[in-house]
Amino acid sequence: MEPLDEPRDAERKRLFRQARRIVVKVGTSIVTAENGELAAERVGPIVHSIAELMRAGRQVALVSSGAVGLGRGWLGLHRARLEDLVTKQACAAVGQSLLMEAYKQLFSASGIKVAQVLLTEDDFAVWRRHANLQHTIERLWQFGVLPIINENDTVSTAEIESLDGSSRRAFSDNDRLAALVMSGLAAEVLVLLTNVDGFLSSERPRSKRQSPRADAAQVVRFVDRITPELLALAAGPSANGRGGMIAKLGAAEIAMSCGGMAVIANGSDPQTLDRLFAGDGIGTAFLPSKRIKRKRRWIVFAAGVAGRIVVDAGARQAITQKKASLLASGVVRVENPFSAKDVVSIADTKGREFARGIAACASREAAARSANQDARSSRIVVRRDNIVLLENP
Repeated sequence: MEPLDEPRDAERKRLFRQARRIVVKVGTSIVTAENGELAAERVGPIVHSIAELMRAGRQVALVSSGAVGLGRGWLGLHRARLEDLVTKQACAAVGQSLLMEAYKQLFSASGIKVAQVLLTEDDFAVWRRHANLQHTIERLWQFGVLPIINENDTVSTAEIESLDGSSRRAFSDNDRLAALVMSGLAAEVLVLLTNVDGFLSSERPRSKRQSPRADAAQVVRFVDRITPELLALAAGPSANGRGGMIAKLGAAEIAMSCGGMAVIANGSDPQTLDRLFAGDGIGTAFLPSKRIKRKRRWIVFAAGVAGRIVVDAGARQAITQKKASLLASGVVRVENPFSAKDVVSIADTKGREFARGIAACASREAAARSANQDARSSRIVVRRDNIVLLENP
C-alpha cells in the first residue's frame, strides 16, 4: 500500500461525504457465479449498501453487467457459444429479465423500487436523446426509484462486440457506459466494482487460493492523470466480462473530466461500498481534473465520430494556438461522409487527430468549399465554439 497522503486522503473523503449523485457499476465477475447463476453472496451486500445510500438522501444510479452471463447459464450453454454475436444477443434477451427480477426481489426487501433503463449508442451519440436521458432518470429519482442501467444488447451490438480498438461508437463496455451516465447526470462519484482491489502497479494474476487482499501492496491509491505508463500497466478484458482495466481507466478519465471522482474497488468484499462512503482509503481513487463543460464532454467522449477532416499546418496552428474556427482554406481533404451537426475528427496531414468538433456543413459541402478558390478562405467548416482540443495534440 502506498504511504499516507494526507491532502489527497482528505479530498477523497470530502468528495465521498458531499456526493449527492452517485453512479455504481458492477461487473460481470461480481454479478454472476461460475455456473452462470446470480452470485447472491456478492450482489446482496451491494444492494444493501445502495439502499442505505438512498435512505440517506443520495441519488444513486446502478449500471449492471451480467445479463449475457445469466442468460447463458439459464440456457445451459457453454461459454464458447458466446463467440457468436447472435447467440450473445439471445442470451442478453433471456438474461436481462432474470437480472431485473433478481434486483427487484433484492431491493424490495429494503423497500426500494427499481426501474430498468436499457440504452443504445444513439442515446449518447445524439445530443437531444443524451439530454432526455438525464430528464428521465431525474424523474425516477423524484419518485424514489433506483434506475438500473445496461445497454440494450438485444438490439445493439456496441457493447457486446469484441474490443478491437476500431469502433467509433459512443461506448463499447459498461465501464464507459457508466462514466457517460455519470457525465450526463452531473454525478460527483463513480464507483467501479470489480474482482480486484483497485488499479494494480503490477498486473500479476492471482491464484485461486490467494485471499482477495493478497495483492493489496500493489494497489495504486491515487491517480491524478491517465498516462501512457498507466495504460501500459493495464491488462486486457477479464475472463467473464468485456471491459478489463483499460476500459476502467477510460471510464475514470471521463469521470475526472466531469470534475468528479472515480474509484475502482473490490466488489467481492461485502463491506466495500460501506467502507468507501465511511471514508476508508480502499481501492484506487482517480481525483478530479479540470472540469470540461457538458457539451464539450459530449463532443469528446459520447458522440459518435462520423468522419474526418485533414487540415494543413496553418489550420492546425490556428486551431490549437489561436482558438480559431476551421476555415475551408485549411482543409486538405475530407474523409468519410458526414452531415451538418455531426461530430468529426480533425487531424493533421500525418493522420494525427488533435481535435474534434461539430461540423457546420455536410462533408460534400465542406469538400466543395475547400475546392472553391475564390472565397474559400472565409468559409467556416467547424466553428471555434464547437471545437474541443484533445490532450497532447
